[in-house]
Amino acid sequence: MKGCQCRENRLVEDRESRQVTFSKRKSGIWKKASELALPCRASLTVVVFSEAGKGFAFGSPSTDAVLAYTGYGDTNAHPAATDDVEWEALEALCRETEKKGVEVVVEAARMSVVGKKVVDVQTQVGRWFWWEADVEALGEAELPEFARALQHLRDNVRRRADNLVSALPPQ
Repeated sequence: MKGCQCRENRLVEDRESRQVTFSKRKSGIWKKASELALPCRASLTVVVFSEAGKGFAFGSPSTDAVLAYTGYGDTNAHPAATDDVEWEALEALCRETEKKGVEVVVEAARMSVVGKKVVDVQTQVGRWFWWEADVEALGEAELPEFARALQHLRDNVRRRADNLVSALPPQ
């Protein structure tokens, strides 16, 4: 096929990489399932089991309703009885998720600008590490984020030091 970018499906050998691949592909399956279910109001359930045997399920309008409809699970949970209510709730949840996704993108862009400003200030004064940035040169928007990052760094250093001290043999 011309222009086909098919990849060979094969086992990911590295266990950590395999777990990351599983998580990403599982998210992709959920997204595709919701893209089919919501606009078409299709009842569907996708169940995925991890290598460790842990099960993950996505159902639309819900896994229980779809399983009941097909004769499995609680037969009192027939999707026709609660279809409109569940679809409305699901659609509202999707709208809220999309709104939060936009907010995350906006916040990530803002934090990128703040980070760039901190790095610019740091390099202007010839410092090697981000925490050495000249706070006098930072603006009103950057200072609270810089203070939060310093607090986080301090907490991590304290936690690491405590772990090292607790790992020492008793004297």
